[in-house]
Amino acid sequence: MFQFTEDCMIGVPEIDDQHRRLFDIMNEGIQLAASSYTGDRYTSIKDLLNELDDYAEQHFSHEENYMEQIRDPELILQRNQHMIFRDKIREWSFTDIDDPNQQKQLLKELMEYLARWLYHHIISSDAMIGKLPKLEEWMVKENPCEFLDEYRTGITFVDEEHQELFRITDRANKYLHHDFAYGNGYDEIMGILQELKEYTQRHFKDEEDYMERIHYDGLPAQRRAHESFIDRLENIDMDEVDGDPKVYLESLIEFLLGWLINHILYTDKKIPLE
Repeated sequence: MFQFTEDCMIGVPEIDDQHRRLFDIMNEGIQLAASSYTGDRYTSIKDLLNELDDYAEQHFSHEENYMEQIRDPELILQRNQHMIFRDKIREWSFTDIDDPNQQKQLLKELMEYLARWLYHHIISSDAMIGKLPKLEEWMVKENPCEFLDEYRTGITFVDEEHQELFRITDRANKYLHHDFAYGNGYDEIMGILQELKEYTQRHFKDEEDYMERIHYDGLPAQRRAHESFIDRLENIDMDEVDGDPKVYLESLIEFLLGWLINHILYTDKKIPLE
């Protein structure tokens, strides 16, 4: 069973309640898959899929409307993530579930996907809702990649590694907004993103080792957040990059930078000094 824990709370009561209900639906599916009943579960599985589809649609609509009202800069990214989830669930809806011998495995795979997606989405995307500058402010900021004093945690090596992450992101951002105007910069940016992924993995390990050494009780939530961020870097959609590289890379850099700022301000700054 999966518990809706404090690290999944984003601070918007209605959205938190809806996430809690999604966890409930997920646990209903887990109980159904674990049942010792050996008969045909077609109707039960179909009802669960329909409930999941309907409730997710209701939740996504509410969440997107809320983000639109507050002019959240990640609205477009969220809409894309929601669409991927909808398509995946509806793909399962059309899967042949008539065979009782296949039903338990199908349900198990569905719940594993749902748990993985929901945890990652809440911690890496939804946690940022309402915490970034409004869209207009974000767009006119002179240098969003500047490392500000407000980002300092007081832990020397953590602050130094954060500064390096901002520096790498700034390089990618500059290539995107200067070299792309002359038809150049694509290979350089992809190389920088690879450097960013490798350095981020190193930083997360250093940070997690430190938290483990001081016995910090927030380490499990940090690990989940780190895994989600790395997962986003490792799943860059090359088809979208090739289709419209400037638009895709702008969206990606905005996400990476926004996630990093939010993670530092609202998660890393809670890490105690040794």
